[in-house]
Amino acid sequence: MAGESQIPIATSVKRRFAVRLALFYSAVFAVSGTHLPFFPVWLKAVGVDAAWIGIINALPGITRFTTLPYATAFAEKRHAIRAGMMVSVVATAAGFALVGLQHQPLALLLLYALTCIVWTPVVPLTDAYALRGVIRYGFDYGPVRLWGSAAFAAGALACGYLVDSIATRELIWIIVAWALVAAVTGLLLQPLDDVRRRTAEKHGGNALLRDAGFWLVIISAALIQGSHAAYYSFSAISWQAHGLGGFTIAGLWTLGVIAEIVVFALSPRFSLHPSSLMAIGGVSAVLRWIVTAQEPSLALLTIAQLGHGLTFGMTIVGTMNLLVQRVPSHQIARGQGYYAACSGVVGATSSIASGAIYAHIGDSLYYVMAAMAAAGALLIWAARRRLIAQPQSEASGG
Repeated sequence: MAGESQIPIATSVKRRFAVRLALFYSAVFAVSGTHLPFFPVWLKAVGVDAAWIGIINALPGITRFTTLPYATAFAEKRHAIRAGMMVSVVATAAGFALVGLQHQPLALLLLYALTCIVWTPVVPLTDAYALRGVIRYGFDYGPVRLWGSAAFAAGALACGYLVDSIATRELIWIIVAWALVAAVTGLLLQPLDDVRRRTAEKHGGNALLRDAGFWLVIISAALIQGSHAAYYSFSAISWQAHGLGGFTIAGLWTLGVIAEIVVFALSPRFSLHPSSLMAIGGVSAVLRWIVTAQEPSLALLTIAQLGHGLTFGMTIVGTMNLLVQRVPSHQIARGQGYYAACSGVVGATSSIASGAIYAHIGDSLYYVMAAMAAAGALLIWAARRRLIAQPQSEASGG
């Protein structure tokens, strides 16, 4: 890889690649920024009950551990990552359009499942495309990826503003519109050189799965991130029931994303071991969910939302750094796939359970989420000495 990165590249070519990739990231995360907070609100508006909402919202997590690994492997083996990205976003736009035409829970479940199959590989494929671009063109990944988080916040704010201006049943078409924008920006992406490996390892995946330290990292991360299930599925519904308007709800979500962006920007300055960063993220999640369960005032809820920088952002930073340490560079994509699958299992289970629990105890569901986060924090804290003592022996770089 070092040889590839040393090929002289004109600054304008690097900038063009980075700008087009940033535009694509922005459009893709704008879809998430409108979908994640407001898709459950749309489901409720078209008559879907809480239990069905929990089941339907579990589908992205389910596809992450079932179909997503096969989709990314298929694209990688055929050296068609960019083509896979473009096909996925076009199919996503079509899928959400079909979802918008249905109001029956079972039909929604089936169509949304198909949509998730083509949608969930978009970000992993885009990250793979970006990292190959980093190797080829030598630019920094972080400043490009930050545009995705910024677009997520902008998309949530724009959708929140429209919630107070249009019928709630029309929210789905905002998601469709952003998916179409992503499809258009995908046409601007530059092809990358064929970077096929000259060698391949047959048993690398099995060796990785036998690494107990790797499992400790991804299970801990899955528990802490999975504790966000109640927030993702029911925060907008709950806050709306407590009298908050759509723009206020979007603003609360946006504050969380801004905090996340700040953590990502400052992460190169962090000196603590990654396992400690994950533990901080888990403990912060415990406190955040306990506060949220109390039906706090808007001021206190605002502070809790700023904790997203720790509960989500700090956990991600710690997780990614630990995976870089634990997983050999030639297996990093495989490691990411296993991590996504583990997170998908925990996330889907949490989402399904949260729907049933929320229907019975409402906001007290957040106490269950706090317990999940505590389990993740305790697990990674207990494993920290092992992870410090046995880092990856093969240098892989960042």
